[in-house]
Amino acid sequence: MVATAGVAATALVLAACGGGDGDGGGSDGGSSGGGAVTVGTTDKVTTLDPAGSYDNGSFAVMNQVFPFLMNTPLGSPDVEPDIAESAEFTAPTQYTVTLKPGLTWANGNDLTSSDVKFTFDRQLAIADENGPSSLLYNLESVDAPDDTTVVFNLKSENDQVFPQILSSPAGPIVDEDVFSATELTTDDEIVDGNAFHGQYVITSYDLNNLVSYEAYPDYQGLLGEPKTEQINVKYYADASNLKLDIQEGNIDVAFRSLSATDIEDLRGNDQVKVVDGPGGEIRYIVFNFNTQPFGATTPEADPAKALAVRQAVAHLLDREELADQVYKGTYTPLYSFVPEGLTGATEPLMEKYGDGSGGPDADKAAQVLEAAGVTTPITLSLQYSNDHYGPSSGDEYALIKDQLESSGLFTVDLQTTEWVQYSKDRTADVYPAYQLGWFPDYSDADNYLTPFFLTENFISNHYTNQEVNDLILQQAATPDAAERQALIEQIQDTVADDLSTVPYLQGAQVAVTGADVEGAEDTLDPSFKFRYGALSKG
Repeated sequence: MVATAGVAATALVLAACGGGDGDGGGSDGGSSGGGAVTVGTTDKVTTLDPAGSYDNGSFAVMNQVFPFLMNTPLGSPDVEPDIAESAEFTAPTQYTVTLKPGLTWANGNDLTSSDVKFTFDRQLAIADENGPSSLLYNLESVDAPDDTTVVFNLKSENDQVFPQILSSPAGPIVDEDVFSATELTTDDEIVDGNAFHGQYVITSYDLNNLVSYEAYPDYQGLLGEPKTEQINVKYYADASNLKLDIQEGNIDVAFRSLSATDIEDLRGNDQVKVVDGPGGEIRYIVFNFNTQPFGATTPEADPAKALAVRQAVAHLLDREELADQVYKGTYTPLYSFVPEGLTGATEPLMEKYGDGSGGPDADKAAQVLEAAGVTTPITLSLQYSNDHYGPSSGDEYALIKDQLESSGLFTVDLQTTEWVQYSKDRTADVYPAYQLGWFPDYSDADNYLTPFFLTENFISNHYTNQEVNDLILQQAATPDAAERQALIEQIQDTVADDLSTVPYLQGAQVAVTGADVEGAEDTLDPSFKFRYGALSKG
């Protein structure tokens, strides 16, 4: 699907021969016989507890060390049983999973259906505001009638996306003897408890500095035996240092996030390889319906004026300018809530806002504000993360500020915060309007609708529309493909009127590898998951 539908490419950058021996690399191991592989990233981990994080940096770790009931094999966007032997609907509201026999955690504990039930029960019980529990909106309860059987009881029938959700950030299975049932478990407790059953276990953990992995010999999942015995992941605060280390061969792989300028430069470096693959990342602005200008809890609360402010922003954004000037074409303009390439994607934002052809229109922005009785210029506090979405975020939001202010309709108070604090502040109503990006959990349009627009959603921006809520639940339970696509299109059209979020760019991830690193192409598969198990050094 992604190969033919024009989803923007992902790039991976690999280091020169002999790299990666610092920071724990260089010991022999794995079937390749080429020693450890060292990966560099600017991503950040918020927590290793699957109940408490819903971000790419944390999920990148979970993909390596936790088991899943369903997973996506390399090279395919479709889910298949992972540590499960089988998975199927046994009734319209019952999804039954049978585990492989004899599974064990790395600490020696048995991995049984009791752990699975515990995992999903705690997700729903903790319901952390920065966690993925909102994905489990259709889960009523979980039964474990014997050690290898799990029955998921669903609220609505024929849930077309539930198998994919089991492969998402809501899906990592945890050890009930290590994790708390009622609160988040600390990273140290997880690592000390050796509560892993993925391709790898964590042998050394220094939060957002260095994580060392070692292959888990008793892994019985879909992905098979990893090609490399040891992987080290080094975390960078500055993308320029990440680029320098990949050039000098100090690391083997640079993955997330280099600037577009750096990627363009590295493509001309014969000492590295830039590997491209499919991606489904989007960038968007979130409006907090309580604290935005004229929001529900502000002294001048007025829903009509608040909507006019959101509409004015949508009229003024110049997506082509952002894609070309900031991202050198590595991102493309996005006029929808579901990115191009997925079934059901439409472009309602192009039709409803701007000049009708994708460009901005300051006159329309002025007209909508005047009609609502809004006095201009409007002071808008706009926040972005300076470390989570790559080094170009500063340029990206400086240009957005310029686009809004050059109309004379806005005065933008632009501020930035590092991601660890940012992820807490955004759900605490600190930011009236702010940057987010989305890295899909599974390759279905539902994943760009459910987490954003259900009444109980991950965004937590106080947006609610019962019609949209009901349509999302309806599409997820509609087996007929044409009927489901029509519902997905209707949802996009409705939320385009509300503008809970304003999407503006569709892009991909980027990584660079050295000449002696193999398998990078297989890590950038249509499931949008970067896995270390395919990497090896020749």
